[in-house]
Amino acid sequence: MRYSGLDNSRAFLDTILSPVYWVADIPGKIGDWREVHLRSRASLQEESERLRQENLLLQGRSHQMASLQADNTRLRALLNSTALLRDDVLVAELIGVSPDPVRHQVVLNKGEKDSVFVGQPLIDADGLMGQVVEVNALTSRVLLITDATHSIPVQINRNGVRAIAEGTGVLGTLEVSHVAATTDIREGDLLVTSGLGGRFPVGYPVAEVTVVERDPGQPFARIFAHPSAALDRSRHVLLVFTADPVPASD
Repeated sequence: MRYSGLDNSRAFLDTILSPVYWVADIPGKIGDWREVHLRSRASLQEESERLRQENLLLQGRSHQMASLQADNTRLRALLNSTALLRDDVLVAELIGVSPDPVRHQVVLNKGEKDSVFVGQPLIDADGLMGQVVEVNALTSRVLLITDATHSIPVQINRNGVRAIAEGTGVLGTLEVSHVAATTDIREGDLLVTSGLGGRFPVGYPVAEVTVVERDPGQPFARIFAHPSAALDRSRHVLLVFTADPVPASD
């Protein structure tokens, strides 16, 4: 009976003191919870950082794929354009642009070892870009048709009327000079190479007429045209090998 009474007293004391035990255990539980929480937070931060890096990597690859797809599209268009040519061609890549804003020149990754010659025509998928003016062992320099020193014999594709298209020094503009005010030329006409002078083969697209101004008091019309070739965008181009290269003039 004495032991039974002690058990009852112990049970009663345990009941009374249980809240004390619970309160006393709170700091330990808080410490455990904090440790687990901090560990989980650190783990989440590491996972977040890993996912962010993977996302950046995937975005970079996606941009690269988009660039490659665009390059493939342009190359297909360029190679498809060779079906319209009657001459041999060589695919070249633009690797440099003249730093002088007055000079419209580009540098290609083809040179003497590829049989490139001075005066050789350069085209892209849409039209004539210019001609080679300097050749080195591995590279060549091309003068674009919009350079202020460049001129090219053209004819109106619609009716065969001949004229001269001259560079203006503005990348997107050619001037068609010495055209009589009474000449049958209109906005939207396509200008193509006439073949006169033997420098450029006949029939390459050069530009589309954008402005025709006729002054009754002037004998010649003021005519401007936009180049057909993408002079400021083309990266891959075609060097045209004609049957009889024209020697460079001094």
